[in-house]
Amino acid sequence: MAVSDSGLATPVSPRVRAKTAPLFTWSPALEAEMAPLYARVKHIITPMEWPHYAPLIKSINALKAQRNAVILAHNYMTPEIFHCVADFRGDSLQLAKEAARTNAKVIVQAGVHFMAETSKLLSPEKTVLIPDMRAGCSLASSITPEDVRMLREAYPGVPIVTYVNTSAAVKAECDITCTSSNAVQVVESLGVPRVLCIPDQYLAKWVQSQTKVQVIAWKGACEVHERFTGEELRAMRADEPGLKIIAHPECPPDVIEAADFTGSTSGMINWVKDKRPRKVMLVTECSMASNVAVEVPDVEFIRPCNLCPHMKRISLENIYESLVHMQYEVTVDPDVAERARRAVERMVNLTN
Repeated sequence: MAVSDSGLATPVSPRVRAKTAPLFTWSPALEAEMAPLYARVKHIITPMEWPHYAPLIKSINALKAQRNAVILAHNYMTPEIFHCVADFRGDSLQLAKEAARTNAKVIVQAGVHFMAETSKLLSPEKTVLIPDMRAGCSLASSITPEDVRMLREAYPGVPIVTYVNTSAAVKAECDITCTSSNAVQVVESLGVPRVLCIPDQYLAKWVQSQTKVQVIAWKGACEVHERFTGEELRAMRADEPGLKIIAHPECPPDVIEAADFTGSTSGMINWVKDKRPRKVMLVTECSMASNVAVEVPDVEFIRPCNLCPHMKRISLENIYESLVHMQYEVTVDPDVAERARRAVERMVNLTN
């Protein structure tokens, strides 16, 4: 669909779709209107970038109102998305919960494909869009439904806990989902001596260090978090006296051992806000440091920049295109959705 001067939506053939100009252009009037928003992000978005971003931001926010749409932005989105157009911000589960609560008819997922699927599971009646269908996930791709069925045969009677960072088809084969923030709680809630915890091997190892339940892991990993090393962190400490290091549990054990704190994305953010260290390093996708820096300008961030190539497929430009053309819709097979939804809802009900 395209938006005409009258504000009405008109069909556009996929064959003739091209980059669509923003509804608004940079001008002194727009600069003045957007100045309060820019004041909030000026120490992480340069004056050279802002004249490009501002017309897109205003155009996106205008289209959201027209489409009755909201944008869900994961913590790894770039600041111009996270702070300037997102209606809800957080980790993948937080975003899916917000998607279910909102009265909006359209959800634009500024994140990766499995997150859009999870939003669709919890909001089946809503239209869920992702700006780029190629925004995948190395961790989600590390396991298939067939793999899960093989694990069922190899470990009969052992419950399977799957990380939310998996496809709907994988969730449908599992007993319950978990996030990095509630994985230990989910594992212990099952009341069994051992569980399968898939697909992230490092999250499983971290959970094992926190519980007496035997945790059987799958050999999957996040291509961003597994790049970090304990040696790298120790070198950072030597170069930056007084540095506090906080790590995500998707990191290898030597990284977690070298860190001052380990927690989920929301746990890491809360730790920085509560502790207010003079100097901190977030061992995770590097856009998160920029997003947290907006809220704690008194904290200095040392940034080891490992970018997620999948998250970085999402931009202001393709968010705008997604809303103009109502592209690309994410759907889940009804049978898969029903079974996957049960696994997600078991976790949601438990943690609620």
